[in-house]
Amino acid sequence: MALPTDHPPVKIGKVGVLLVNLGTPDATDPVSMRRYLKEFLTDKRVIEWPKALWYPILFGIVLNTRPKRVGKAYEEIWNKDLDESYLRTYTRNQSESLAQSLAMHPNVHVDWAMRYGKPSIAERVDALKAEGCDRILVFPLYPQYSATTTATVNDKVFEALLAMRWQPALRTVPSYHDDPVYIDAIATSIEKHLATLDWEPEVVLASFHGIPQSYFKRGDPYHCQCLKTGRLVRERLGWTKERFRPTFQSRFGPEEWLQPYTDKTVEQLAKDGVKRIAVLNPGFVSDCLETLEEIAGEAHEIFEEHGGEKFTHIPCLNDSADGMRVLESVVRRELQGWI
Repeated sequence: MALPTDHPPVKIGKVGVLLVNLGTPDATDPVSMRRYLKEFLTDKRVIEWPKALWYPILFGIVLNTRPKRVGKAYEEIWNKDLDESYLRTYTRNQSESLAQSLAMHPNVHVDWAMRYGKPSIAERVDALKAEGCDRILVFPLYPQYSATTTATVNDKVFEALLAMRWQPALRTVPSYHDDPVYIDAIATSIEKHLATLDWEPEVVLASFHGIPQSYFKRGDPYHCQCLKTGRLVRERLGWTKERFRPTFQSRFGPEEWLQPYTDKTVEQLAKDGVKRIAVLNPGFVSDCLETLEEIAGEAHEIFEEHGGEKFTHIPCLNDSADGMRVLESVVRRELQGWI
């Protein structure tokens, strides 16, 4: 329908797809790290303690001690060629690759954002709206749902819409922890990686990011979804429970977190005489600090220090063909009726 000649220009009729990952600091210096950690650790979805209890610890201790230490860890796995974290590199690559896969739909615009850091969710939602996207599919890049990840992404998107008079229609991607395409891609990545080795691991650990036990007891489905992912991958590979085991990493603070802990499991395996292991991170869409530094680095050291001999880290799907097939499959399914 033609608009009146004096009508201001209006962009409408397009569909936006927004990939959202956890986040990344802009640089590894203490100032950048403190800014990033402050945004992350003041998120009430991440730390559920009352502010009166948590903030004195956060601002009095954590933000005065952790930025320098975490910055050094990031420095070890920083993408020096682009002067950015690999999480940023892979997320941008995923967005560009997905855009190419959907190029036959010229009304679809693909973009990316970070929950913490830049580019922000609000910035990219505004940009998609300005491009004429009156429908937006938000894709939190977490195969397993948790309030600490998926929900906080959705919170920020809804918050961005609060400031809009003319809001786009919105869909959010649900967890895809048991999606056959995802399960097959993870299993295939394991098979391909192990085929490059001249040795065979006795045990393969699927290490997921942990959450406090208290979050699980309040109804967070994350633990159950991680275990289901692990079971389905194990069954797809045809392996025993002894050979393929789920564990949980990255605990923080005094609370009990989901168990078994990855670092303790790696240590115990070595003490028990296991000489060869592999570790993968099926809950991470992209390699990042927690996979490259904590697993490929620290877990490797723990294993060797306690008697282990051969260790390999199986990379995340990242922007590989298998990884992009998963993202495209999920997006096409969730866009049904819109394209």
